Amino acid sequence: MITWNNLDTLASYKKLFEVEKVNLAEAMSGENGAERVRKYSVPMAEGLAYNFAAKQVDDKVLDGLKELAEEAQLTEKFEALYNGEVINTGEKRLVLHHLTRGQLGNTVEADGVDKRAFYVEQQRKIAEFAQKVHKGEITNGAGEKFTTVVQIGIGGSDLGPRAMYLALENWAKKNNAFKMEARFISNVDPDDAAAVLYGIDVAHSIFILVSKSGTTLETLTNESFVKDALSREGLDPSKHMIAVTSETSPLAKSDDYLAAFFMDDYIGGRYSSTSAVGGAVLSLAFGPEVFSQFLEGAAAEDKTALNEDVLENPAMLDALIGVYERNVLKYPSTAVLPYSQALSRFPAHLQQLDMESNGKSVNRFGQPVDYVTGPLIFGEPGTNGQHSFYQLLHQGTDIVPLQFIGFRHNQMDTDVVIQESTSQQKLCANVAAQIMAFACGKADENLNKNFEGGRPSSIIIGDQVNPRSLGALLAHFENKVMFQGFLWNLNSFDQEGVQLGKVLAKRVLAHETDGALKVYSDLLNI
Repeated sequence: MITWNNLDTLASYKKLFEVEKVNLAEAMSGENGAERVRKYSVPMAEGLAYNFAAKQVDDKVLDGLKELAEEAQLTEKFEALYNGEVINTGEKRLVLHHLTRGQLGNTVEADGVDKRAFYVEQQRKIAEFAQKVHKGEITNGAGEKFTTVVQIGIGGSDLGPRAMYLALENWAKKNNAFKMEARFISNVDPDDAAAVLYGIDVAHSIFILVSKSGTTLETLTNESFVKDALSREGLDPSKHMIAVTSETSPLAKSDDYLAAFFMDDYIGGRYSSTSAVGGAVLSLAFGPEVFSQFLEGAAAEDKTALNEDVLENPAMLDALIGVYERNVLKYPSTAVLPYSQALSRFPAHLQQLDMESNGKSVNRFGQPVDYVTGPLIFGEPGTNGQHSFYQLLHQGTDIVPLQFIGFRHNQMDTDVVIQESTSQQKLCANVAAQIMAFACGKADENLNKNFEGGRPSSIIIGDQVNPRSLGALLAHFENKVMFQGFLWNLNSFDQEGVQLGKVLAKRVLAHETDGALKVYSDLLNI
């Protein structure tokens, strides 16, 4: 029987405070450090590996984390989730994003249908539509092929799909899989939509409107912006637009769209990259075969999250170490640092995934918790970040745990040798050097040049960013966030924190304001 208890009621959690803290600088020095790097590594799917040698853990801490995983029933809670129990307590909903890429357990029925079959059917319809667009069987009003796809959405309808598109764009060009350029409109700031529209051939562009409810203010505003631009060009907007929405939304059966593809209430926006939300734009941009490979990578990584042995379950281990850092070591934030330009927007996606999921101060039953929960997430690709905020990471007053991501090979297979090494070797040299610099530091009598070290990091290492490895990487972080939510006893699948601002904004636009809100409205000329 599963019990949902707050973290601070668990005996194994309290015992972690009694375990001797690891001196990271000492542990990572010399042959001890070399042995840790060889030992503290867990295989992931698609050739990836999670290496946690430079984290502040040792065998004693790991034993404590294993006990915590067992007492918190992490394996059992994941099983309940993928078998269709109501895990989203705030909205009384199932949580089914894993079903978009595979069947982990029992058949899950909701709304009178087999949900796995439902998601597969939507993928099939999207694939058929994309193939017809690529073959020129679906065209614009003049009978000409579409060359650009533009996604209109905000939050999870933008951040995840945009990050995935950018991650695979160069790979697709190199591997003859690039079908259409993709652009994204998300911000209600008119400059966002205008910049995209001025940069594309509108007559040869197809637009994807993504809104589950069909009522999202920012998205519908941007849709009107796009329709106006199409009309000014003498084009019929209904010949240039498709919808990704729920079956019950006003968009579902509207004549304003060439086609509609469906999502449902069981997949939150930030978990929707493997649903129709990501499927439509990625299938149009790269072809449905590439999207299928992406799903296969995610499904393979999901299977590793089933493992009851913490040391063979990379997402669970990553989650446990993160909670240890947040709650026992008291570190307030985490930096995500991909050493791959392809992952330039991946930290932004993980920022929403993590902070919207676990940025909660009440447990899954709506009761206040007496411990800290989700960390602040930020990041930029290396080596750019090294010339930006790494100063604070190395010598600032707060210790910030680091999550590096690195690949042995670039995507384009083009490089140059300068000073006896390639650009890719220089990139990889930097990430290796940073791990050790953060861990071990450097003593100097001049305190301005002194590095204390003891700054923990992990690294996910792979061969190359490709559809399968990207899917596995995405699933790893989704599952990590899920396991951390279980540990903190949170509902990681609602997002009430985004609602209040929306309500107040509608009041401002309706001129139903008083007090400070009215003054701010006047200052902004609303």
